[in-house]
Amino acid sequence: MSDYWIKQKRYWLAKIKKLKGSPSSVATGIACGVAVSFTPFVGAHLFLAMLSAWVMRGNVVAAALGTALGNPWTFPFIWISVLYTGRKMLGAGYEGIADVDFATLFSEAFKAVVNMNFDAFWSDIWPILYPMIVGCVPYVLIAWWLSYILIKNILEKRRKLLKSED
Repeated sequence: MSDYWIKQKRYWLAKIKKLKGSPSSVATGIACGVAVSFTPFVGAHLFLAMLSAWVMRGNVVAAALGTALGNPWTFPFIWISVLYTGRKMLGAGYEGIADVDFATLFSEAFKAVVNMNFDAFWSDIWPILYPMIVGCVPYVLIAWWLSYILIKNILEKRRKLLKSED
């Protein structure tokens, strides 16, 4: 692992460890942020993560940190994966997945919604967005569960270590 990634890991773990709340609350928040990063609702990830953390009584700030999983380096892999999975779940073919321009898709989706041009939305955007919504469900569930368990275990071990030092 390169020095850059080791430093990033340490940086994010230090941020997570400083958050207020129980290990369960912080883990719930992080899990909500991580899970929402797998949805195709670009531009709404922060709001959705914080809302879901609030509803689940998790740490809202931790949810915001969790959304960092979705970033310019990971989004292309996430989007292709959820589109592929969604098409598989819906029994559709895979042709054209590599040709999808996600930046244009999300830009056009935003324009269509803002301008209330729902004809363009349903004809051009929905045929790609719908399989992504369906396909993100298993990723959201798995990402939430894995990140919750991982973060909760890290924070509980840290608490036990700090108590034993006292």
